[in-house]
Amino acid sequence: MSYGGQIAWDDTVLPFQLDRSDIRGRVARLDTALERVLARHAYPPAVEALVAEAALLTAMIGQTIKLRWRLSLQVRGDGPIRLIATDYYAPEEDGRPAQIRAYASFDAERLSDETPAFSQIGNGYFAILIDQGRNMTPYQGITPISGRSLSDCAETYFQQSEQLPTRFSLGFGRAILPGQSEKWRAGGVMLQHMPQTAGASPRERETIEEDWSRANLLLDTVEDLELVGPNVQPPELLLRLFHEEAPRVFDPQAVHFGCSCSEDKVRQSLSIYSAKDIATMTTPEGTVTADCQFCGAHYVMDPASLGFEARDDED
Repeated sequence: MSYGGQIAWDDTVLPFQLDRSDIRGRVARLDTALERVLARHAYPPAVEALVAEAALLTAMIGQTIKLRWRLSLQVRGDGPIRLIATDYYAPEEDGRPAQIRAYASFDAERLSDETPAFSQIGNGYFAILIDQGRNMTPYQGITPISGRSLSDCAETYFQQSEQLPTRFSLGFGRAILPGQSEKWRAGGVMLQHMPQTAGASPRERETIEEDWSRANLLLDTVEDLELVGPNVQPPELLLRLFHEEAPRVFDPQAVHFGCSCSEDKVRQSLSIYSAKDIATMTTPEGTVTADCQFCGAHYVMDPASLGFEARDDED
C-alpha cells in the first residue's frame, strides 16, 4: 500500500508490547526522512552508512520521550570519522510528526574504502542527551565506543546507564523500488525489558530471563528485507516474529526530516562576542556568514547588528 509515491509505513515508529513477556519494543522504518537527511551532504559510503544507522537508532530511542523534548545522540572518536550527531525533536502536540536531523564530521584524507566503517570511529564515546526544555537540567549518559556497530554501543549504553537489557536488529542501505530511483531505506526492531521490580523472586527472575532469551532467539530469525520493507508491514512483521508472545501495538509515530536552525538562533550564539571578535569573522564583502551543519542553510548578516556591543540605531 502506498500514497503520494510513499509506502504507508515509511517514516514511522511503531511501539509495541509482548503481552506474554515483560518486553516492550519499537519497529521503525525510515525512507523519505533519511533520504532528506543524507541528500544535504555528499558523504562517502562509509560515513553515509553510519549516519543512516545513527538516525535509525535515534528514531527508535527518541520515540519514548515526552512532547516538546529533544533527544540527541552523539558519537565522537579519534579515528577518521570524528563525529556523528543526530537530534530527535518530539512532537509539539499529540498527533503531530516528530522531526529528525543528522550530520557527520570526518577526515577525508584518513578515510579508507577498504576498512569497516565502524572501526574508523576509533576510540571515543557514545552519548545520549535528553533536553527537557527551559529551566530543566539536561540528562546525559555516556558509554565508551565498543562492539562492532553503533547498535552494539546503544545496547551497552542501556545496559550500563539504564540497567535495561536492550536489543537492536537493523537493516539499511540503498534500494530501488519498481518505478522509482535508487534511494535509502532503513528499518529496525528494538526490544527492551520493562523495568524489573527489586522484589522479584528467584523463580520470577528465571522466567523473565527465559522470556528475554526466547524473544532474542526469535529476533535472530529476521531478515534485512523484512526490516526495511516495503513488502512486509510492521504489524505483519511482529506477528511473523512474535505471534506466540501476543504482540500488542500502539499508535505509530510519524517521523519527518526537520531542522531547528534559524537566523535568530545564530544571532543568539554570536551575542557573546565583542565587536573586535565579530570583525575577525567578517568577510571581505563586509558580512558575517554562518552555515547549518545539519541542513545546509546559509545565513548572511550585517556585522554591525551582531555581538554584545551591537547598537540599535533607533536608540
